[in-house]
Formats: sequence, structure tokens, C-alpha cells
Amino acid sequence: MERGADVLLSDGTSVHLRRIRPEDAPAIVDFHSRMSERTRYLRYFSPYPRIPERDLHRFVNVDHHDREAFVTLADDRITSVGRYERLGPDSPEAEVAFVVEDAQQGRGIGSVLLEHLADAARRNGIVRFVAEVLPENNGMLRVFGDTGYQVRRRYADGVVHLSFPIEPTEKSREVQESREHLTEARSIARLLSPRGIAIYGASATGQGIGALMLGNLRDGGYTGELVPVHPTADRVAGLRAYRSAADAGVPIDLALIAVPADRVSEAGRDAARSGAGGGVVVSAGFAETGPEGAAQQRALVEAARAAGLRVIGPSSFGIANTDPSVRLNATLSPRLPMAGRVGFFSQSGALGVALMAEADRRGLGLSSFVSAGNRADVSGNDLLQYWQDDPGTDVVLLYLETFGNPRKFARLARRISRVKPVVAVASATRPPGLAGDTPGPDASSVTALFARSGVIRVDTVQELFDVGMLLAHQPLPAGRRVAVVGNSSALGELAVVACRAAGLVVADGYPRDTGSEAGAHDLADVLADAAVDDQVDALVVVFAPPMPGRHADEDADFAAALASVALAGEKPTVATMVFGQAPPRVPAYPSVEEAVRALSRVVGYADWLRRPPGVLPELSGVDPVAAEAAVAAESPTALLAAYGIAVVPSTLAASADEAVAAAAELGYPVAIKAAGGALRHRIDLGAVRLAINGDDAVRAAYGELAGAFGPEVLVQTMVAPGVACTVELREDPAFGPVVGFGLGGVASELLGDLAWRAAPLTDRAAEALVDEPRAAPLLHGYRGSTPVDRAALVDLLLRMGRLADEHPRVRSLTLNPVLARPDGWSVLHAAVEFGDPGARPDTGPRRLRSV
Repeated sequence: MERGADVLLSDGTSVHLRRIRPEDAPAIVDFHSRMSERTRYLRYFSPYPRIPERDLHRFVNVDHHDREAFVTLADDRITSVGRYERLGPDSPEAEVAFVVEDAQQGRGIGSVLLEHLADAARRNGIVRFVAEVLPENNGMLRVFGDTGYQVRRRYADGVVHLSFPIEPTEKSREVQESREHLTEARSIARLLSPRGIAIYGASATGQGIGALMLGNLRDGGYTGELVPVHPTADRVAGLRAYRSAADAGVPIDLALIAVPADRVSEAGRDAARSGAGGGVVVSAGFAETGPEGAAQQRALVEAARAAGLRVIGPSSFGIANTDPSVRLNATLSPRLPMAGRVGFFSQSGALGVALMAEADRRGLGLSSFVSAGNRADVSGNDLLQYWQDDPGTDVVLLYLETFGNPRKFARLARRISRVKPVVAVASATRPPGLAGDTPGPDASSVTALFARSGVIRVDTVQELFDVGMLLAHQPLPAGRRVAVVGNSSALGELAVVACRAAGLVVADGYPRDTGSEAGAHDLADVLADAAVDDQVDALVVVFAPPMPGRHADEDADFAAALASVALAGEKPTVATMVFGQAPPRVPAYPSVEEAVRALSRVVGYADWLRRPPGVLPELSGVDPVAAEAAVAAESPTALLAAYGIAVVPSTLAASADEAVAAAAELGYPVAIKAAGGALRHRIDLGAVRLAINGDDAVRAAYGELAGAFGPEVLVQTMVAPGVACTVELREDPAFGPVVGFGLGGVASELLGDLAWRAAPLTDRAAEALVDEPRAAPLLHGYRGSTPVDRAALVDLLLRMGRLADEHPRVRSLTLNPVLARPDGWSVLHAAVEFGDPGARPDTGPRRLRSV
């Protein structure tokens, strides 16, 4: 909170929240003077017409530990104050209170203040808030009652006394995420359905980007008010121009800014004075130009947020909304996209024209389109929040180059994918330095991580449209059984091979080949039979050119036969037509492989959708206070113990005498291992001696290991043998914390046989994680061996998932080996790397992404 936080309110506008400062005294007096008598009475239980000097000094001087206070600001004026004060030295309780300027009440400021005050109080050892509220102060009572905390009420002496613990609960997190969703969705809705648009940078001569976009807005049939803002001209493009947007006297929701970079902030301030909710900045010259431009971009966003504006861009291609009641084409494309039910987000401004053109060529109708450009403020996460509830959007397509808030993306994607499919072009490469030099999920594992979060990750823009067309115009498949139908045996066999390679099952009785001499009527009969076949979940249709001599009109007959099945809406159908033109809204692809690949992506999503999401189970023996202390002390063993994960005791020894002493303290029998990290578990290299009993045996074992691997050895309590496993925690750029599980051994390490899931883990995710590695049969009684305790392994993974979720300072954690046995497990070694706690921006109270 040293720099403060920008937060969104219930109407979608932003305010700046920060700690109070001693120099705020004059502003606090001014804030107090703007309050109505009723507001002052409800806050102070008395008229309190002016603040005495002694009280003012106390208000603005706090120690940020026992006493804390936050203010919100709009246009550099304080609009609210929230504070807590500990009830006595070292008390676990604090009294909380806040007051909001009359004109700002009802916008959700109180709930934001309470979230940030509770977060600050928890960090200072406070576990409970108390408050006193007058019974007639319904607004304040509602703020406390709607938090999701367990609030206890007691009425005494004419006052309602409230008390509640401030440790986050499942309900409080649900409330916080619901408010986050509502505020972010509203901030975007206002930009995509503006009542009026102020255009900055449209020249009177009709030249330049601003004039082009103004023309696109008019030609696209925009239904709202257009307000050109120009410093000298009276008319621009036939419209009356104004020196300031506010002079037009009409509601302005959006600013379209296409002026030089050094004038963008000035345009934003003018738009804010007119009441705009945000701006699309198409101007370049910011972060893409280097450090100086990046600093200018940060200043732009900070100023915009302070004025209550959201920013799309800079270097944005623009935004569009095809809703007939809006018809918004605020883009550089001369045509409004074809109307449809697909929401499209592109991080790249440069690709905007090409993406819009390709969507039009394919007949992929869009509901709305946003190009984020430099993504200084508005990101794909904001659009996910908006599209989740948008009745005009059924499918979401994302072109992502980087992730500003990976943890939040994963959380939102898991939620929205349950109601609408999300397809993303996103890099599967891992940038270096995420967690030291320790590798995390590889490219194939990253694709799987996307799939397990419900996101269909594709590799190219072409495939993005391939899958988007199928989702937009066809139902989801009920299973993996595919009917291959066509008039070419060669194409049919290609489809069969492609289906099997993609993990699809060719249904019994297929492929069915009508033969090259068959007409459209014959093909229609076979397609109709496949469409009603109970053993078929999806159709792959392949058309080769018919025999020479056929009438040209038969091309249309074949297309009609395909359309009669593909558009019936019963089973998803993809087609490859080597001749003729596919019917509109039928997903047709140039090659069989492309058609099957798109279908397999959708089948995988449908499989995920049918699986229950699972729950986050309660875990016994977890001590959050001890965990916080262990992280502060950077103690791996204590941290794991706080989550009920015991590490088998071990002692480092650098001589035979030290080894004997360690063995005696630990108790015989012991294991002795070479201390080098890469060697300590390598029985195959002779770096481990097991079941050592007696001092002489310890000395002998030490001598052998020291001579081969160096003087330092690890002496460890001997445990029963088991199947060696590995559990890992990593910080992934697309998903935040992830948990990996695999079996130990050189072969598994060589093949990268680890499965991954995003944290925190549900019960079903943990169960799947245990069963997914290719070597997992070794855990379940392979070739007559005794199965291990699967439930115990699942419990271990759940604990690791919770640890990963709750401690952003833990950048990587490895348990290797974990010996899994029929009676449980033993962790022989743990390695933890701690890092910057600021690396995970989706924790704590609501705030907009830092700039």
C-alpha cells in the first residue's frame, strides 16, 4: 500500500485508494466540510460541525500497525476515509469505521475500504473487527452485513454493536469475487455500449487516423452521439466541433483518442470532465518505444484512473460492437464486422485489420471486438468478466501475447468456461527466470493445463478461427465417437487416421463411402443415417469431386445435402470439400487434418465440461499462523509442518565422527547418502547406503561415500521402502502456482513424466493428478505389486495445492523423493525457493493491475 491501489466501484469507474498522510490535514478538513449534517451525525453520533485541531492531528497521523487509515481520491479530492484502531496493546481486536462523501455514497466505496482495512489488519495480527453503528444507518449496516463474514449483532444503549472475524472465508471470497466481476464487467459494458463518443484527433481536413475512425463510426451506423473535439475548427466531417467534450451537453461514455502521445493525457482529462467512463487510445509512442515511453504510459494510466477512466491501449486498433442498438465501429477497419455471437479479444493492434478481415471471410459473426494494444489497463481478464454475462456472446476468442495477471486469468477461465467456451492463442514457451533455474511445465503440459482449466489452447490464428467456427455454429459433442462419411475412400482413410491420432474413436460401421459415382441424394441418405445413429457423437464429412460428366448444379445439391445435416443442430459436423462451396455456417476446412484437429479440440472441451469441477476440501492439521512465521523465517521444514507435511529427519555430516553422532541421535537403522543435490537419491550410482546398523557400519559407509563423492554426507532416519514419487510446486506465467506429480527415477525424469494442475487443487484435480503420469500403474498394483495408499497421496497433493495458493513468496518447492506405501507416505527431502511476495497480483483485496 505504499504506492496505493486503483480500485473499481460498483458503477465501473475507478478511484485511487492509499494510506492517509499527515499532509492530508487540509484535504480532510475540506472533505469534512462537504459532508451533510446527517452524514456527520451517522459517523460521529453527534453534529460534529468542525474537526478540532487535536482530533485532526490524530486523524492524519497513524502508525500503520495499531492504527491505520485509508482514503480514496477522485480528482485529487478525498472522497472517503476508513480506519481501524486496535483495542489496547497487543489486542487481537480493532474497531473499524469509515465515512463516504454524500455525493459518492452508493457506489461500493465502503466495501472496498473494508476489504483493504481487513487485509492490513490481518497482516498486523488483528483477527477481529468491532464496530458501532446507529440503527438508522442502513447503508453502513448493509456494508458490514454483505461482506460474507460471520457478523454478530447486539443492540444496546441505542447503538448496534457488530463483531466479526476478518479471516477470509469461502463466503467472503465469493462475495469479493462477485463484486470484482460486477465492477469490471460494468466498466467494459459502458465502453462497448456508449451513449456518446468524444473524438480527439479528427482533423478538419479529413486526413489522419482520427478522421478515419470518425468516418468509420458514421459509416457503420453508430446510434449514439458523436462529439468531435478540436482546438480551433467549428466543424469536423460535417459535425459541429467543440473545444471541450463537456461543452456538447450530451452524455459521453467513451473517448476515442488519436492525438500525438504528448497530448493524450490532456485529452483524457477533458474526457473525464465530460463524465466519460474510459478511452480508446489508438495513439502510438508509449511503452513500445522504450523506457521513456513506458514511463509516459504509466503516467497516462495513473492519471486516467485518478480521473475514473479505464484505458484501452495505447496503440489499440480499436473496439467494435455489432449489436443493432449500438453499431459501434471504433476501429481502423472500414467495415463493421459481421454480426454474430463471438466475442474477440486481440492483444495485438498490428494484427487487428487482418483478424477482422479473416473473421469476415470465414463468416464468423462477432458480437464485440477489442484490441488492447499495449494492454496498459484493460486486458483480456476484463473482457472475460464482461463476456461471461453478455447475452449476445456465446463463444470467446482470445489472441494473447503475454499474461498481465496469470493467476486471475486461470481463475476467470475456469469459471467462464463452465458457461461459455474460451479459445486462446497463447504461447506455450516458458520465459527463463520464473523460479530460479528450475524448469516448470513443458509446452505439452501447458496445453494440458489450459485444457484442465476449460480453455481450448491453439497454436495459430488459423486454428483459432477453425475452432471458433465450429463452436459458433455447431452443438457440443456428447462423446468421442466419430462417423466418417464421404464419397472418397482415400479421403475417408485419411480422416480415420487423423481421428485416431487425435484421440477420437471411429464409430463402429464407419467410415462409410458412397463411392465416387454416387449423387447428392445418395450422400444425403448416408449423412441422415449417421446423424441419427446412437453410436455416433460427431460427423466428419469428406467430399471429393464427383465423376466427370455430372451437371454443374449438382455442386449445389451436395452442399444442400451437407447443410441439411450440419445445420440441424443435433450433432457437430465438420467437412472437407475438395470441390464446390460449403454452405454458410457449416464449418468447412481445406484439409481433413484441419477438420479433425478442430473437432478434437472441441471434443476435449466437451469432456472437461461433463466432469464435475470438484470441491476444495477442508484439511486438518493446517496452522496458518505457523505457516506465516515459517515463510517469514524462510524455513522449509517448518512451512511444510504447518501444512501437516512431515519431512523425515536428517543431519548433514562432514566426517565419520559426525556421521556416527548423527546416527546415534536419530536412532538406528539409518540411511547415509551423498549430500550433493543431484546424487543424494541415486542408488543406481552407489550414492546411497541403506539400513546401516551400528557405529562401525556407519564409519565404513561414510568412508566409501566420502571417497567417491566428497566429504559431506546426509544421515537420515531409515523408513520403510515404497514407490519413489516427486511432487513439485512452480510459478507458471499463464497459470500462477501449479502443482506437479510424477514417479521418481531416471526414466521418469528423462521423459518428463509429470502431470500438472493449477492451484489450489480440488479433490477431483488431486485424484486425477495421481493417476495421470504414464508410470502411474506402478502405484496401483502393477504386475502383482501391492497398491499404495492412493487417498494419502491425494491428501498430500491437496496440502501442497493449498500451500501454493496461500503463499506467493514460495516460488518453487520440490518433495523428492516421496516414498508412497500401502500405509501412507514419507517425504525424504524438501527444497524450497522463496522470492518476491509481489509476484502474484491476484491475492488480497480488490485492485486493478499495477501499471
